[in-house]
Amino acid sequence: MQRRILLVDDELPVLLTLKAVLEMNGFHVETAASVAEAERKITGEVFDMVITDLRMGSETAGHEVIRAARAQSYNPATAILTAFPNAAREWQSSGAQSLFVKPVNTSDLLRQIEALLVTHQDEKMRLAKSGANRGF
Repeated sequence: MQRRILLVDDELPVLLTLKAVLEMNGFHVETAASVAEAERKITGEVFDMVITDLRMGSETAGHEVIRAARAQSYNPATAILTAFPNAAREWQSSGAQSLFVKPVNTSDLLRQIEALLVTHQDEKMRLAKSGANRGF
């Protein structure tokens, strides 16, 4: 089963390039070019991971996408993709689990995505087991 990623960026060349790279490596990728479009997709579909640009019209756009993703019961892995790592200092405060810095080497990006997906799935399983042990 292909893992589903929502890729959010307001720069079409970035969206199309990353979408192609991820699809060539076995992912099913949906894209969104705005916070509003991302929120519609996040609430209407299920994704294993949400990767969003930090700056899309506002300094907080990426954080808004991450917060929307973290509010979902299906609990996707989340990452911010940015060319401005200094501006992204508080990336974890919005619930993002990882920070990818543009431009990013394809093999490094794929390795980071795989690592985050594995870590996130392990955490979900650990939480599910601890909840089951408490009678939830």
